[in-house]
Amino acid sequence: MSNMTIVGAQWGDEGKGKIVDLLTSEADMVVRFQGGNNAGHTVIVDGKKYVLHVVPSGILHPGKMCIIGNGVVLDPENFLEEIDALQSLGLDVSPERLKISYKTHLIMPYHRIIDGAREGASKNKIGTTGRGIGPCYEDKKARVGVRAGDLTDPEALKDRIARALEEKNVLFTQLYGLPALDPETVFNDLMAIAPRIVPYLADVSSLIMEAQEADQNIMFEGAQGVMLDIDHGTYPFVTSSNVVCDNASIGSGVNAGIIDQRIAIVKAYTTRVGSGPFPTELFDDTGEFLRRQGGEYGATTGRPRRCGWLDLVVLREMIRLCAPTTMALTKVDVLSGLKEIRLCVAYEYEGKVVKYPPQTPRGLEQSKPVFEVLPGWEEDLSGCEGWDDLPRNCRRYIERVEELLGVKAGFISVGPDRKQTFRR
Repeated sequence: MSNMTIVGAQWGDEGKGKIVDLLTSEADMVVRFQGGNNAGHTVIVDGKKYVLHVVPSGILHPGKMCIIGNGVVLDPENFLEEIDALQSLGLDVSPERLKISYKTHLIMPYHRIIDGAREGASKNKIGTTGRGIGPCYEDKKARVGVRAGDLTDPEALKDRIARALEEKNVLFTQLYGLPALDPETVFNDLMAIAPRIVPYLADVSSLIMEAQEADQNIMFEGAQGVMLDIDHGTYPFVTSSNVVCDNASIGSGVNAGIIDQRIAIVKAYTTRVGSGPFPTELFDDTGEFLRRQGGEYGATTGRPRRCGWLDLVVLREMIRLCAPTTMALTKVDVLSGLKEIRLCVAYEYEGKVVKYPPQTPRGLEQSKPVFEVLPGWEEDLSGCEGWDDLPRNCRRYIERVEELLGVKAGFISVGPDRKQTFRR
């Protein structure tokens, strides 16, 4: 193993946490490089379920250093709730093995309020979780954000909060009919929990490079999926950060040259949460079958996910953006019991058959999927421990996906538990 980036290949919820958990045993350091606490990674170990929102999945392995990079936006209250929950399960979440970049931006109470107010007032809802992640990234770009390192400088922190609320309070009172927030109260509430967070702060870029110079293995862990990337996803129905592999260097403060492997996590079918175009979405009994068999409900929000056939057009776009060295194909077991399985191999768009998503504003909405039909299988895959254990039609399905994408599936997952993933 060497340094690698792991990203979701579709619209998120592909099972990244499980693959990260699998590979963490071979890593020395796990770095989360973007996103916020709307991303729930579910990992099941020996029947026990762990849901991680912002703490890197490596925390489930003793002795691994876990890093929250500068590209992440961190809700201080949520972070403390998460480490308290993990600690109650017997996990070591001490500052000795969990670090937060001084440059990580903090999600403030006013970010959550404005997020919910906007979504509630909008006729064209994005499907945000309302956790303040987008508004936090907005303040980062506007240079009025609060960074984790500001917790060590109370006077600067008080000034930043006051300046941010000058504009926010106008929006609250005049646009949304909400009460203004008192800057002093917001400051005092944050300072009350600051002593618990400050010990976790560190110059994480230096720590990562020290690990690199010591020939340690480093894993960079993303959240959401490539088709939710703020630039390259299905805008405006996207997340607020860059999800593509190369953002791992920007979101952690190291050069991209130290990363030599890129693993794309691909669900064996397609899901998305919230609004936005979804060409292969199923509205029939098959879609409900996938949702029920796959337990397709948000790990953070509990929202039911929209389900559809595997979309290779979307995956080709991911490959163009990320150039993965291998795929991890997850939830293959969910397809068991289907008599036939469809693969979206192209789109019909403006009278032409295209193999990449149209780049026009409404291209994906106006595209119709072109399907290839493969035979399904009835066998239960949960006990399969290797390639030869898989039913013939299952192997055929995987091989056809590999053939059409030009990328091998180096990992195959046939169940939710840590032990139900094998390598090829």
